[in-house]
Amino acid sequence: MKSLGTTSVAALRQYVRAAESAGVDTAPLFSKAGLDAAILDSNDGRIDGEQFEAFIEQLVDQTGNPILGLETGDFVQPGSYSVLGYITMSCATLGEAVARIAPYEKLVGDMGTTRLAMAGDNIKLLWHCNYDNPAVRPHLVDNVFSSWVNYARWLADDEAAAPSLVKLKRPSPRKELEQAYRSRWNCPVHFSADEDSLTFRKELLNTRLRQPDPMLRKTLEAHALTQLASLETSSDTESDLASQVKGSIRQQLMQGVTRQDVVADQLGMNSRTLQRRLSQEGVSYQKLLDEVRQTMAEDYLLNSELAIPDIALRLGFSETTSFHRKFKAMKGKTPGEFRASKG
Repeated sequence: MKSLGTTSVAALRQYVRAAESAGVDTAPLFSKAGLDAAILDSNDGRIDGEQFEAFIEQLVDQTGNPILGLETGDFVQPGSYSVLGYITMSCATLGEAVARIAPYEKLVGDMGTTRLAMAGDNIKLLWHCNYDNPAVRPHLVDNVFSSWVNYARWLADDEAAAPSLVKLKRPSPRKELEQAYRSRWNCPVHFSADEDSLTFRKELLNTRLRQPDPMLRKTLEAHALTQLASLETSSDTESDLASQVKGSIRQQLMQGVTRQDVVADQLGMNSRTLQRRLSQEGVSYQKLLDEVRQTMAEDYLLNSELAIPDIALRLGFSETTSFHRKFKAMKGKTPGEFRASKG
């Protein structure tokens, strides 16, 4: 049985608020999921994905509500997305906010992964749900999409902001309940589809948000990168030092530069000591740099419209040809081929 990873307490809180609003006693839900309700007091706490799944399954069973996931989206708040929520709040446009979903969604949880696709005048957000439980999966997808739409409307301060089409793999909850989806999303909704996706008009990405703050966004993104590095440390066999180095490299590359001496200084040592300690662990600074660059390159290529020369520049390559060579050596494809094939 595959592991469901972990989920932030922030994501759990949204379901708890929805349950309490419906008059559901959540104490038995926590008990059956093997959770202590005191976890809700933790700002950065995480729970096992299996516990999160069990909580939702118990909630679905207790309410008997076939559109529970859709309705829980009404309870979304910036905090529901952990630090990602506050990053998106500080973005200048809706497009900027959308571009932050894929790189940082792991902070919210391992429930699924987002992919961005451009098609003419439209943009499509596709979400792959990692949960296979048929009692939980439809509600989880409904919740994610309903939350996205409600949160985007709040960010843009525009109730008219809506997708132009929603596709759901789940079967219809019943014909008479389909209107609940259409009225919330104000667009056609296709059930039993071949994908879970939201389609928006591309022009909607230019919508200005209510409180842009570029300096705050940079600070929050640096904090998010540190949290991501911490999650990698807890889930990988990679050493704590290697994860810290990669986290520092990510922060620098967000500014388009990377310097080993600065990384060493941030970790309280000089470059020679850093090299020696990494060597003792069987890795090198260059190897870690290559890994971080590759991960960020793939993310930029799949989830942004940045031109390839701009991506090369952001990743600290002095020449685009060097980026092409390195990327092809790692993936067997040029950056352009990788982007065209969607990975």
